[in-house]
Amino acid sequence: MPIARNSWTVRDKLDRQDSATRARLLTAARTVFEQRGYARTTIADITAQADVGRATFYVYFASKQDVFAVLAADLRDRFLAAQEAADPEAEDPYLLAERTNAAFLDAYVDNLAFMTVLEHQSLTDPAMRVLRDEISDRPRGRTARYIARLVRQGLAEPAGSPESVATAAAGMVAGFARAVAADPSCRDRAVADLTAMYLRLLGLTPRAGAPAPGRD
Repeated sequence: MPIARNSWTVRDKLDRQDSATRARLLTAARTVFEQRGYARTTIADITAQADVGRATFYVYFASKQDVFAVLAADLRDRFLAAQEAADPEAEDPYLLAERTNAAFLDAYVDNLAFMTVLEHQSLTDPAMRVLRDEISDRPRGRTARYIARLVRQGLAEPAGSPESVATAAAGMVAGFARAVAADPSCRDRAVADLTAMYLRLLGLTPRAGAPAPGRD
């Protein structure tokens, strides 16, 4: 019995080390991709940033494209998680609008640099184009389905089709993200403005007492 217990202890320790090393490589890769862009980044750059040997890189990833694809997939999952964190089943469309806009704005701001690299790479790499499209299409599809549900319940009269309103809302968040990245102090004001505009696109008037867009 002591031998079995020690074996599990050693395996668990190695699993934690493997996970930590992989995470370190991913963090390093993202940093280098954001600084140098995809084309100029090399595996040597990534391993130097992570302070590991080249052989260690190949334990976890087959190529530069492989590690970039993992980072892009993680980004896609972050945007999907932002919707889930906002509680999409909530019955209060006002509270949901505020939480969703805040979660998506934060996700955009946190990932703006990498998204720029992904956008450039997707122009020539079909696999990255698929991931880029998933990052925008899957959350937008969820939003469109939510808007359609509000319409069926008689709770909203959107300015356009659910798909069009979802696309406009996503575009507004993306546009505000650059301003907030440049000046984080305007984040709360941006969330309020985005929420007010989104509610109007849904055909809902802002709640009484809510700050008017563009005013402090």
